[in-house]
Amino acid sequence: MKRKIILTADGSKTIQIEDWDEQYHSKHGAVQEAYHVFITHGLRLFANRKISLLEIGFGTGLNALITLLEATKLNLKIDYVGIEAFPVSMEEVAELGYCAQLDCMEEQGEFQKMHESPWEEPCPITDGFVLTKQKKDFLEVGDKNLFNLIYFDAFGARVQPELWTEQIFSKMYDALQQQGVLVTYAAKGSVRRAMQAVGFTVERLPGPPGKREMLRATKN
Repeated sequence: MKRKIILTADGSKTIQIEDWDEQYHSKHGAVQEAYHVFITHGLRLFANRKISLLEIGFGTGLNALITLLEATKLNLKIDYVGIEAFPVSMEEVAELGYCAQLDCMEEQGEFQKMHESPWEEPCPITDGFVLTKQKKDFLEVGDKNLFNLIYFDAFGARVQPELWTEQIFSKMYDALQQQGVLVTYAAKGSVRRAMQAVGFTVERLPGPPGKREMLRATKN
């Protein structure tokens, strides 16, 4: 499907799939959304420890980049697994310009390394951040009791409803350790009920710009 780079409201860029009228990140602010959903309401729960993190939708690498930046501040060591069925091109990565947007050009080499690292192999990006990219469908996740945190950043239920069902959230529940957390930008009632049906305790939290609410689910 045809993709193009668009500018979002906070001055950062994202990729739009024109056939779906769907974006990789929010049109109301790609960087703002990523920080609000995944860092503020996810990563910051786990300061001063070592964690395993699963991202559903590695995409542009923005979430991995801001996690790398925040890990140092939070004294975190992270084993980061990013799943993506349709990788973005290096040309698209360059045009998005996230390191310039985030004023972290000194991490440009690490961000490049994230995208150039081989698939299916652990790759140390820094001393405290190991990335494993897996090229597969999200429904193929079969991990058990492995992760502390999941960034659930799949395309929206409007265009890919099969990724927001009890079947997928059962896999996410199984993949988390006890007290593990899943965060997502989504807030639909059907999504919340699917999470609850497989055993999650679900919180509604204030959403990023352009959204009233988001969801955080905990495996108790």
